[in-house]
Amino acid sequence: MQSLAGLFKRWRACALCLLLFGSVAACGDTALLPPEAGMGPNPTLPQPKTSLIPTVNIAPAKGWPEGVMPTPMAGLTVTALASGLDHPRWVYVLPNGDVLVAESNAPPKPDDAKGIKGWVMKKVMRRAGAGVPSANRITLLRDADGDGTAETRTVFLQDLNSPFGMALVGNDFYVANTDAVLRFPYETGQTRITAKPVKVLDLPAGPINHHWTKNIIASPDGSKLYVTVGSNSNAGERGAEAEVGRAAIWEVDPKTGSHRVLASGLRNPNGMGWAPESGALWTVVNERDEIGSDLVPDYLTSVREGAFYGWPYSYYGQHLDDRVKPPRPDLVAQAVSPDYALGSHVAPLGMVFSEGKALPQSFANGAFVGEHGSWNRVPRSGYKVVFVPFAGGRPVGLPVDVLTGFLSAEGNAYGRPVGVAIDKRGALLVADDVGNVIWRVSGAAAK
Repeated sequence: MQSLAGLFKRWRACALCLLLFGSVAACGDTALLPPEAGMGPNPTLPQPKTSLIPTVNIAPAKGWPEGVMPTPMAGLTVTALASGLDHPRWVYVLPNGDVLVAESNAPPKPDDAKGIKGWVMKKVMRRAGAGVPSANRITLLRDADGDGTAETRTVFLQDLNSPFGMALVGNDFYVANTDAVLRFPYETGQTRITAKPVKVLDLPAGPINHHWTKNIIASPDGSKLYVTVGSNSNAGERGAEAEVGRAAIWEVDPKTGSHRVLASGLRNPNGMGWAPESGALWTVVNERDEIGSDLVPDYLTSVREGAFYGWPYSYYGQHLDDRVKPPRPDLVAQAVSPDYALGSHVAPLGMVFSEGKALPQSFANGAFVGEHGSWNRVPRSGYKVVFVPFAGGRPVGLPVDVLTGFLSAEGNAYGRPVGVAIDKRGALLVADDVGNVIWRVSGAAAK
């Protein structure tokens, strides 16, 4: 790991630049490769770059001006299923078609805001629109007449703790709070849950809780739950003890709460889905920062049981990160490469496999990914929803832009896509946590 003196010197310089210029983009590095070089099954991985001042190039959060919407690709149309929400992060569709929205933000993290780096990152997150308190609720949206706009909005659950992932198994509704998985009773058509929850198990959290979002998905037969737990640091700088149980996907027995690590070395996994052709579990992962605008590609990968994906000791397989001390050559030798690169610093959060017929046939086989957008890259990357085509159970080609226009010409963020889901009629739903909207994308002729 970097020395404390070195970290202090870097982030002190970063703080000064932020105070003077409102940004430190000019003090960091600029990407030399085209974005496509960091995408696909075999991305280009240049030599890492470190600098005294890390690149901070966040798009200031502004929200959508009146009459302005994101831009769908040709052949698609976009409408607002609901607007005026409070930092909507995640969407989940119930079997009856009701749409659940986790209105959520980071919990208090007192120890993560200490020191110069903590101060700088707090400023950065506020600039990105992530500085507001968490609403800590799940809202239900119902579009009963099928016109693409929800006419019913109710508080489905409240008094949660930075909720994110959701899953329904039979009459059991599961919520992944930042610190625990909870279970609630649910009946079809219910618009509000007032029953007290049952805690299934605790999740790593605490006063730092660097990557706070916890996603959850059920196995197809409902016998297991899978939970994403992100790392507690960028590249292991807080030491191994701070990372116990983190940077991993857990497999959980919902009846007993017992769990095991299914796969590890995944810096910050979020969206998950079961591939229709192979039945394999896939996830999107946010990789590490501060080694250059061209590194490291975030990725989409199948989740292999028992696999180690490198974090923090290596990236994209066995490419060594020499910032991490002491090294672990034994673990690096075991590190497997992910399946597909999405581009450097695009920050993929949402992910869902395509289904239904509300979208053109070109989207019949593949995965949609919500890219929240970069902060550690010049020029900016992400801030859009893409589609990754699949063939034979594997991703092929390059990502296709599906929904863009989240950045203004001046570089401000009108919105930032997070969770994605497919609604009951086959349209794509996108949670926008800066615009406070759930967007609905369908074929031009579909409703």
